[in-house]
Amino acid sequence: MILALDIGGSRIKAAAWDGALRPLGEAATPSGDAAAFMQALTRFTTGAERGIAVSIAGVVDPVTGVGRVANIPAIDGLALAPALEAATGRPVLVQNDADCFALAEAMQGAGRGRRSVFGVILGSGVGGGLVHAGRVLTGAGGYAGEWGHGPVIRGEFAFRCGCGQVGCLDTVGSARGLERLHRKRTAALLGAEAIIAGWMAGEAEAGETMALWRELVAGPLAMVLNVLGADVVPVGGGLSRAPGLVEYLDEAVRVRILRRTKAPLLVPAQCGADAGLLGAALAGAAAWG
Repeated sequence: MILALDIGGSRIKAAAWDGALRPLGEAATPSGDAAAFMQALTRFTTGAERGIAVSIAGVVDPVTGVGRVANIPAIDGLALAPALEAATGRPVLVQNDADCFALAEAMQGAGRGRRSVFGVILGSGVGGGLVHAGRVLTGAGGYAGEWGHGPVIRGEFAFRCGCGQVGCLDTVGSARGLERLHRKRTAALLGAEAIIAGWMAGEAEAGETMALWRELVAGPLAMVLNVLGADVVPVGGGLSRAPGLVEYLDEAVRVRILRRTKAPLLVPAQCGADAGLLGAALAGAAAWG
């Protein structure tokens, strides 16, 4: 059995993998206490004969193993894999959650059978992961696929990002970014769900905000896809679950890329809430045979 763990800022999910996922339960993430954090993980490790595969909401340097995990201060700057190996006596593999999402979609989801898959997250943040020929490409420092950062937005919609830069796509393309755009345009304090519901109902203000959101997101994403040459782009995260939103963005992206295709390029992800667990488990199975 492989133990798969999906670690977020608030919850830890666990599942056993022996060719299929079997949920083992959840626990709160002790984000500020390193000892309590390790204890929370080890409660699930009984029976993990082949190893422990972890999906985490942070970037892991593939050379040093050091993680940058802003929303879990207890382990920010820690090499989690060797620490967990020492605590459990089992091999440990730790990967970024967007990379795990992309691998799950490439192997068993919307990208199955495709050679190059770029998995996109549109949720509380903007992220992504790149899988080529069944292998996650992490890049230098572990930052491959992080298309949400970099100063690409100019003018009145260039907001300061949590990464320290100004004009990152994350500040406008995420759910919070959509809310920020609407507030900037209308001064109305609406949540992303309400804005999308208004757009779907044909409300003019919400429609104009959604059109602006699509314009700001589609160009940078098209440029990324020209560079990567992805065959398909599964889209996950909270925004992707809004009916018609992925198709709405796909239309704008496909007219901006060099490759002309009538078939959808951006498609809804298929692996659901367990994509992180599944991707971690698949990565562990590939690593340990």
